[in-house]
Amino acid sequence: MTPAAADTTSWVHVPVPAQVRPQAKLMEAVAFGPGRAWAVGSDAVGRTAPGYPLALRWNGTAWERDALSGIGWQGELLSVAANGPDDVWAVGRDAAGASRLLHHDGKSWSPSRVPRGVGLDRVVTGGGETWLIGARDGGQALLRRDGKVWRDVPVPAGAVYGLHIVAADDVWAAGANNGAAVSHWDGTAWQQTVVDGTPRAAAGSILAVSPTEVWVGGTGGFIGGPPGRPIPPLMMRFDGQAWSHVDLPSDFGSVTSFAATDSGELGWVGMSNAMRWAPPGSSPPLEPGPDFMAWDGQTFTGYFEPTVAGEGESSLARLAPVPGTDTVWSVGRAGGPEATFAPRILRFN
Repeated sequence: MTPAAADTTSWVHVPVPAQVRPQAKLMEAVAFGPGRAWAVGSDAVGRTAPGYPLALRWNGTAWERDALSGIGWQGELLSVAANGPDDVWAVGRDAAGASRLLHHDGKSWSPSRVPRGVGLDRVVTGGGETWLIGARDGGQALLRRDGKVWRDVPVPAGAVYGLHIVAADDVWAAGANNGAAVSHWDGTAWQQTVVDGTPRAAAGSILAVSPTEVWVGGTGGFIGGPPGRPIPPLMMRFDGQAWSHVDLPSDFGSVTSFAATDSGELGWVGMSNAMRWAPPGSSPPLEPGPDFMAWDGQTFTGYFEPTVAGEGESSLARLAPVPGTDTVWSVGRAGGPEATFAPRILRFN
């Protein structure tokens, strides 16, 4: 980690459209180029009333709200992914808890049939593939788009929280199975490795650069873990032979997202609730840790998010790199006034 750490000017705050309510939240984003990107979440009506699914579109100059014509249900969008600007998928949940699946063909959004009996959590694309992460009958479910139908894929032991799809026969899964677990799908079966056996450790983000370079991130535990032990972020790297821990400049928090460069290398790491112990005798005893870390192939450089008037720090940061550029989007939610929250969009470069 480069000691210089903080550069508060490189990440800038980008406002959401004026029509979006202050208590909205954003969950995920995907970008296709300098002039096109999507971000999804929910537009809250109040602190407890169900909100409405929210889709924002970047036009190259500003974020615009998409009307989502014909989609009248209340609820939220949880995830968005795409194989291109004319093949965008979004997963959501209505106010009754039923899963919703939307598809954008480059012109408009339309509802798509949800696989029978499956509760959806996330959609992931890569290598021309589209997969769904969800649950069925009390267990986890993975589904792969095959032409116009969704087909079940065997699920590795434990839980899956994130995927990196290189090809139909080369998929990496981040999850948990009595510790943080990574599984690899070769088109026939999963091969799983528990990369960190700390109780309640879990991995949620994964980036496969090559067979000899894979990154995984998450948390080394959570509240209720071993007494007196901090709740650390978890980041590990695979060199083709073994997994090793990567030292991070935070004692608390979690790794929430990776952003790859155009060449597929690791470019950025997004953190959530990053905190570190302050020097002895300090009050308070904790100080903020970097919200983002840039990787140059040798070292990490830490960056803090900019201060936004009337808002607190982000509690969720999902990264979306812009192809063909050095630009990276971060979307999520931040603390708002009177214990509420607010949508947060940041941009690097």
